Amino acid sequence: MFRKIKKRGMGFKSSMNLAYVADDKGSDAVAAGACAKVIETIGEQYPGALTSDQLAQKVNSLLKAAEAKISTAYGDDSKILLATSLCCDEVNRALEKDLQKLYSDNFSMGGLAGFAFGGVTSFGAMAHHIPENGSCVVLYGPHVGIDVDGHVGKVNRRGRHGSGACCGSATAAAAYVGQVMAGEREEMENPEDILDAQQTWVGAKLLPYAGRLKEADQPSVELPYALYAAQDELMLRIVGAGCGEVHEPGLICLLGGIQINTPAGTPEYFLPKRFEVRTNKYELVADLLPELL
Repeated sequence: MFRKIKKRGMGFKSSMNLAYVADDKGSDAVAAGACAKVIETIGEQYPGALTSDQLAQKVNSLLKAAEAKISTAYGDDSKILLATSLCCDEVNRALEKDLQKLYSDNFSMGGLAGFAFGGVTSFGAMAHHIPENGSCVVLYGPHVGIDVDGHVGKVNRRGRHGSGACCGSATAAAAYVGQVMAGEREEMENPEDILDAQQTWVGAKLLPYAGRLKEADQPSVELPYALYAAQDELMLRIVGAGCGEVHEPGLICLLGGIQINTPAGTPEYFLPKRFEVRTNKYELVADLLPELL
């Protein structure tokens, strides 16, 4: 049974206030030099990141060119099902669209901040949707924005002045974690009400990384790295528990990393942190991350 949220726990209104913080810094207009500033910041803070279209093409090429067993499984794009666990924020759809150009529609497993809230049930359902004799590609991870002035943790959104928090859910969770560490509030208990349950869990999963965030020179830069670590651990548990639902000879490609949102006129980026192929018995077939990077 879920336990009731303590009165001092993060309430619905407080999490909303933290998630939607915006300011007047930044500009709606993307100046010629702004793209260069954003790309420079990505290179400094998230080295190895690829544009979303580069990522899609390299992932597809590497899967096709890999050893014979993988080539057989990933040689026919029409037999591949794409599954994604990305934050529900609208700025995250560009990467999905680039991969959909290769693999058609995608099965969504994710919720706030990119956590795979669909769990084992959603993975099992996805596995049963894979075309016969086909395989899947599972894309997952948190996201972070970089606005026109190079501020990490913010992004310029269409039709809105200035820049605002991105990821909002992550920002709210980080604020909660900081307050718990400072003794300003109690740790949340598991929610019994669905109203804001996902945000409660985002905060709970980030809490073990509180020290890492506190010690970081730039917490906003470190935040998606910490969230990725939490999400990667969760995804491996989900796949380990549900991999048997993938019918042989199907394989499971795990593509985990950090999605980087940018202003209009600048490409979207993704920093790969895991790129591997496993069997339906959870056996590692190949680690392709070095080749992808």
